[in-house]
Amino acid sequence: MTTAEPGTRLTPRRREIVEAARQILEHDGEPALTMRRLAADVGMKAPSLYKHFPDKASLEIELIVFGFEESAAAFEAVLASRPRSQIAALGAAYRRYAREHPHIYRLMTDRPLPRERLPAGLEYRAAAPLAQAMGSVAGARAAWALAHGLVMLEINGRFPADADVDAAWDAGMSALERIRRA
Repeated sequence: MTTAEPGTRLTPRRREIVEAARQILEHDGEPALTMRRLAADVGMKAPSLYKHFPDKASLEIELIVFGFEESAAAFEAVLASRPRSQIAALGAAYRRYAREHPHIYRLMTDRPLPRERLPAGLEYRAAAPLAQAMGSVAGARAAWALAHGLVMLEINGRFPADADVDAAWDAGMSALERIRRA
């Protein structure tokens, strides 16, 4: 099952608001994303913004949806390119997405996921390439846990300055390859 292209289920005005929210989030981080700031950025008063989104949580859901749609498309493109190692290529794509969009990534992964508010099939679509590469849902969950842990340490600056983070990723992906072959 696939979902629509990112944002196509939104009205043009709602899409404009979500894109402005994303710009704030991407450039200034989650604390900067307030309804007042967002309203000012799209040229309206804050109370008018609530006609489009009843609360900040509804807006955040749309940002999470964008993140899942974008990452799913990236992972699908990886598999379509028929890489020599699907696991390593997916790991690289996962890492790249999180590093390029750390605030969206955190919004997607740092709190309970409101699955009931996501479009049907979206979470499955985002996970399917990894399940395919790992050969099972359990393998995909283990791979996701490893990749998520590595990327969170990386984007939060938790590795020592002299750490070879690329080597850590390579070791992790090699371990996943061994698990997959077992």
